[in-house]
Amino acid sequence: MSDRGGADPPFTLRPGDRVAVTGAAGFIGSAIVRALLERQAEVVALVEPGGNESNLDGLDLERVSVDIRSRDDVEKGLAGARAVFHTAALFQFWAKDRSVFYDVNVEGTRHVIDAALEAGSERIVYTSTVATIGLEGSRDHPADERAAARIDHLFGSYKQSKYVAEHEALRAAAEGAPLSLVHPTFPLGPRDIRPTPTGKVLLDFLNGRMPGYVDTAMNVSHVEDLAVGHLLALERGRRGRSYIIGGENLPMGELLGTAASVTGLPAPGRRWPGLVGLGAGLASDLIEGRLLRREPHVPLEAARMSLEHMVFDDSRARVELGYTSRPAAEAIADSARWFLDHGYVRPERARLFTWPERS
Repeated sequence: MSDRGGADPPFTLRPGDRVAVTGAAGFIGSAIVRALLERQAEVVALVEPGGNESNLDGLDLERVSVDIRSRDDVEKGLAGARAVFHTAALFQFWAKDRSVFYDVNVEGTRHVIDAALEAGSERIVYTSTVATIGLEGSRDHPADERAAARIDHLFGSYKQSKYVAEHEALRAAAEGAPLSLVHPTFPLGPRDIRPTPTGKVLLDFLNGRMPGYVDTAMNVSHVEDLAVGHLLALERGRRGRSYIIGGENLPMGELLGTAASVTGLPAPGRRWPGLVGLGAGLASDLIEGRLLRREPHVPLEAARMSLEHMVFDDSRARVELGYTSRPAAEAIADSARWFLDHGYVRPERARLFTWPERS
């Protein structure tokens, strides 16, 4: 993570500005798209060929089908863009062929940066991840942008490829690219269609598939706050500067307790040692991942992450960008409502929900 940023000329997003968003149909990407449309930008949504684009339905924008691994595709998608948000990434903890993480997350990032510079884009915002930030000592002090990750703690291909991709972005900024980096924390909220690994934690709770939990913690953010944070980085972020944008640090027990309070569902009562979760991850990786060649229900990378307190200090974004966030309970409630309304919750569990009717 960069702790210094170069000076850039002022940038103000104007109505009618052509702005490209990679990964535009994704969870964070589609929230950024909506925030841009509220600012009356002309949005070019770069979408994955054959991917689920339902998050963009009904929006007034231009869609371009782009394989992020193709330099030619990316160049066509970014042509004429005054600003670029690069959110596209392979955000999962398992794949049959692990090289796909590097093809998408690293080579794709190179393609986007090079194409944006060739197109004359004035600003690039690269969406990194808090997974590249060091967590040693985070049980006592939340990690900030200066916390360097230990290489041996970058578990799995997702973290490792994003770490390499981030350094490609930093290299470009050091060479003069007008690029800032954003590190979103763990998002919840509407339109998590996949769902993401973060949303899956909540969804497992909603569906009664979480008899217990391990002693971990995470920073929970609302996806719409993260979108606003990206726009703030676009206009106010310094070149080569990294910004954590997040929400509220919550122990897992408190997160699940909050989920229980906003839905009326019972909270899991058992807190298991971290080694239990690690054991489940090892077994799931061996049986489902290696023998059956399907995505493990408990990915080993996620199980390893649960041994750490993933809590963060986003003071830099609040001071330098003017970033603010809503309480985690709102993110949890909005996410739970969306999952319920869109058929992700089993009917027998859905009948147990007791939250107040919408006003």
